[in-house]
Amino acid sequence: MLNRTDLRGQVPSVAELRSTLPRAEYDVDAALHHVRPVVEAVRDRGVEAVLEYTERFDKVRPGGVRVAATELTSALANLDPAVREALEESILRARKVHGDQRRQDVTTDVVDGGTVTERWIPVERVGLYAPGGLAVYPSTVVMNVVPAQIAGVGTLVLCSPPQAAFGGLPHPTILAAAELLGVDEVWAVGGAQAVALLAYGGTDTDGATLEPVDIVTGPGNIYLTAAKRLLRGIIGIDSEAGPTEIAILADGTADPVHVAADLISQAEHDPLAASVLVTTSEELADAVDKELSGRVTATKHAERVTEALSGKQSGIILVSTVDDGLRVVDAYAAEHLEIQTADARAVAARVRNAGAIFVGAYAPVSLGDYCAGSNHVLPTGGFARHSSGLSVQSFLKGVHVVDYSEDALREIAGRVVALANAEDLPAHGEAITARFEGERA
Repeated sequence: MLNRTDLRGQVPSVAELRSTLPRAEYDVDAALHHVRPVVEAVRDRGVEAVLEYTERFDKVRPGGVRVAATELTSALANLDPAVREALEESILRARKVHGDQRRQDVTTDVVDGGTVTERWIPVERVGLYAPGGLAVYPSTVVMNVVPAQIAGVGTLVLCSPPQAAFGGLPHPTILAAAELLGVDEVWAVGGAQAVALLAYGGTDTDGATLEPVDIVTGPGNIYLTAAKRLLRGIIGIDSEAGPTEIAILADGTADPVHVAADLISQAEHDPLAASVLVTTSEELADAVDKELSGRVTATKHAERVTEALSGKQSGIILVSTVDDGLRVVDAYAAEHLEIQTADARAVAARVRNAGAIFVGAYAPVSLGDYCAGSNHVLPTGGFARHSSGLSVQSFLKGVHVVDYSEDALREIAGRVVALANAEDLPAHGEAITARFEGERA
């Protein structure tokens, strides 16, 4: 089922690996021309345009954008108790992990009378997106809301697509998760029109003001991602999320049942989802293929899983050694990377590029999706080479506060003037010397 690439006995360069390894085709630029008219219409006509596009894309037209508070309380009251307990535990663990991420202000005494303080200031208003396409993602509500709350964000607005099956409201499990987390501003809007409304704001059908936000976070389809790209600068964004990915680095000690089940679990998300096994063991590769053939047909979303696993974005990479495998997974920079090798903890410590690393046989990606305490909003498409997943820091701005006394400025004035003149910016220097003109002999 999985295509194979045999790199044993080879030492390809990083550039060769990046061009060789499986990757989904995901052309955000190509989606921009579809998205631009939507964004411009929302900018110019506000909620009326939002509702028109919602009716066109989601096949339902809500009476307005903002969801009534009574709908949130009702959704939580009617939530399956087992799901509520699971969400509560997920929230508890996420708060425990993210609570340790909050940075402290630091003041540096540069000289006597001269300090620089780095203050961490939370963003004032944030838009959080929970997808509603092939699946419902209350877990994504948790992963977006918890770090924003711990960062101290002033106000949060949660967007999720309206569902025809639920009378034009977002999925009730999304609403219940919002209520559990204390998020009282929820908008029934999805896709590119959601990002545009978050960026520009508007007036709801009842005359209420929908204030714009400063940052938009959360994953979505290619059109939502294109809208993020188009509006970046008007709003901040967390990342341009592409199709989800799992890479598994495994040797002959790995259990093929575990490996196969984990590859399937990621393929379940989307036909473009990537499932990649990097292994030193051809025997394991054969066993995983055999295990997949039986498990795929038995899984609920077999058609979707089959399409993902047989696509060009998925495959098995054979390598000679674990060291070679580490070079491959670092070049791939997976959203999720599992290490299923002997001494997995030591191997994991050598990884440089991954959105999140899952160590050993009993830390599957599914654990991180829900209840590990880690965040599952992670960089895709190789972005883990330079970017991090969502965290408390995503919602904080580092601001330097410069506080110098007269004596401290006088002491450094000559060097500031010298540098200003070296850059042919004499007025910069004059802004210093003007403060001491009365001292000239």
